[in-house]
Amino acid sequence: MKSEIIAKYLPILFEGCLMTIELTVISILCGLVLAFVVVLMKLSNNKIFKSIGTFYTWFFRGIPLMILLFIIYFGLPEINITLTSFEAAILGLSINISAYVAEAIRGAMLSVNKNQWEAAQTEGLNYIQTVFYIILPQSFGRMLPAVANEFIALLKDTALVSTIAMTDLMSNAQHMANESFRPLEIFFMASIMYLTMTTFFTSSFRFIEKKFALADI
Repeated sequence: MKSEIIAKYLPILFEGCLMTIELTVISILCGLVLAFVVVLMKLSNNKIFKSIGTFYTWFFRGIPLMILLFIIYFGLPEINITLTSFEAAILGLSINISAYVAEAIRGAMLSVNKNQWEAAQTEGLNYIQTVFYIILPQSFGRMLPAVANEFIALLKDTALVSTIAMTDLMSNAQHMANESFRPLEIFFMASIMYLTMTTFFTSSFRFIEKKFALADI
């Protein structure tokens, strides 16, 4: 790979890399909030809430992320709801990841001994208090590996936002490849950046998981 190609296009790809990280972090944070709401609905004794939560995860896990992004960015303007590409990307990624994370959180919470729920009730705690004070602290370490995997998957899935005119690492790589007529070098550089990001975050999550594992001993 020629050094002049690296010197010319690497800074532009790096800018896209920063946007990819920003999209991923914001989307996972928003997705976690949505996921907790969905989990509370699915674990509720209210049949309507439970049905809505079940439908949410079934629907958004069942449709491709690209279609969801197209619906939000290209479809919503038909009903007078227009979002920027950044807003559409955040919304689509957040909804998509929340459906997967919700199942990971629900599974971790259900793995907590049922006696904990009963003990909380005898102490006079309501449903929300039981979840946040008793169940979540005990299940956090169990849900972390699954949430970490979804985070890494989301990081790579952000490449799809280039289809709705969002400027990220993938869209910058496509533009530079078309401009330079050197797609092999450009996409190789982009793949190295994706690999670097996923390796960094994977290592970070493993470090956190080990800390929680030691705390449980």
